[in-house]
Amino acid sequence: MSDGKQLIRVLVVDDSPTMAEAVSTLLTDDPRIEVVGRANTGSRAVTLARLLRPDVITMDLLMPDLDGPAAIAAIMAEAPARILVVSAVADQRNLEVCFQAMSAGALELIGKPSVASGEELRRWGRQLVESVCLMAEVPVISRRLRVSSPPPPVSGARVDILGLAASTGGPPALSEVLSRLPTDLPVPIVIAQHITEGFTPGMVRWLSQVTQLKVVIGREGERLEPGKVYFPLDGHDLTIEGTGVIRLTRTRGGPCPSCDLLLSSLARTYGSRAGGGVLTGMGEDGARGLLDIRKAGGVTFAQDEATSVVFGMPRVALELKAADRGVPLSAIPDIIRMSCRRGPMPIRPSGPEGVA
Repeated sequence: MSDGKQLIRVLVVDDSPTMAEAVSTLLTDDPRIEVVGRANTGSRAVTLARLLRPDVITMDLLMPDLDGPAAIAAIMAEAPARILVVSAVADQRNLEVCFQAMSAGALELIGKPSVASGEELRRWGRQLVESVCLMAEVPVISRRLRVSSPPPPVSGARVDILGLAASTGGPPALSEVLSRLPTDLPVPIVIAQHITEGFTPGMVRWLSQVTQLKVVIGREGERLEPGKVYFPLDGHDLTIEGTGVIRLTRTRGGPCPSCDLLLSSLARTYGSRAGGGVLTGMGEDGARGLLDIRKAGGVTFAQDEATSVVFGMPRVALELKAADRGVPLSAIPDIIRMSCRRGPMPIRPSGPEGVA
């Protein structure tokens, strides 16, 4: 016990004895955590998850006999748990498997350290411990909820751009939304998805396989185009300024990329022609940015509790009255389609000649 609180029980899964030992040691150094078991194959992980019922599982992906996504799918079916993927980011195959793992039920991704000693390992250990402790607060969901219901009425406003904010559980939610949007969508979509540095390129490739839209990493100074989906460069915040131009700045701490910065920039640049949505996620990032869009007269929505993996960010957005009410994930593609303005995309003037 620690301070009267129950210890967080963790199962460590990795086929490398050295890595498994390092992860176990770093976790047990924290008084809040107890490592209750270790597995070096996917099938062993499924067995121990069923027997031990851990609070959190740290999961490697490329393992003998049963790879990470298959093991995660089996665990979520037989003994649901909070699963944190711990994987190398240098390998392209690894990156693609990471997002297959998230589709199977993993909640978050964290990259393995590039070295196994020194200050970098200690810093990585602190990040690992923080991630495990945060995961322990997330409700366990054994299956993805898909509520089929008509979309709520959309106001008469029509948008020229759409921004989405997401964190924990976001990649699968984004996959479902983007997969149901048409290739001729007449507006660009800009997205801030909290993610560990190194994983953005893999997420972009993965999402490109499920949608007709072109999914890209935005470049500094690039002008937005309709029918494209933009993510920021790893470790950067993305804002849209002036005439619909991308601005990238190195993040200065806090959730990365910043959802509030992105959505607030849309409110400044597009005013009532901005649209924004806050999807599943832990914390409150994005809620105030969404409120800025609401105050500017734009279209706003927040994912409902029933279909959110974590009802943190959407809950705060609703408490701030940044959106009228929560909407199921299945309704969001229809809301986006109904809110898009047809025809050319006029840009609100800004700068010395006309302040946006």
